[in-house]
Amino acid sequence: MNMADYTLEEKDSFTVLGFGTELTADYASLNKEKSDFWQAVSRDGRLDTLKALATNDYIFAVNDRVNGKMMYYAGVLTEASALAPEEARVIHFPKGEYLVVKGEAGTADELNSKLESIAFGQILPEAKDFAYVGAPNAMVKLGQRNGFVFGEMWIPVVRK
Repeated sequence: MNMADYTLEEKDSFTVLGFGTELTADYASLNKEKSDFWQAVSRDGRLDTLKALATNDYIFAVNDRVNGKMMYYAGVLTEASALAPEEARVIHFPKGEYLVVKGEAGTADELNSKLESIAFGQILPEAKDFAYVGAPNAMVKLGQRNGFVFGEMWIPVVRK
């Protein structure tokens, strides 16, 4: 995977409505914990509830830190947050520049871990002119083609 598979893009502020879970596993088990959570929200109908309020077909996997806890959300882009079920959370992403890392993989879980490791393991540590601002970040599942899931990681950054 070459380092050039990313761009910096200006985005307007946007809102993701999501159901979340606190991540408590150590780094080695984190992907399994995330995967189990996705299976649960898909199975119990929470994801369908969100899709009914979504403005497009994108599915968001959001990492956020809330009151010192690592939180993980399954979400959708929405302008209908007033209709949100009460246990759902409205996550605001700021207007500004985003590091956008594109990729594809066999499953959404694989794509998530692949894009996260490229973004946080390679691009951000080596970036000379921008840095992660520490706001929520998201893996955006855009769709499927030829048996692969494709999507992007969106990470808010500031110029150094």
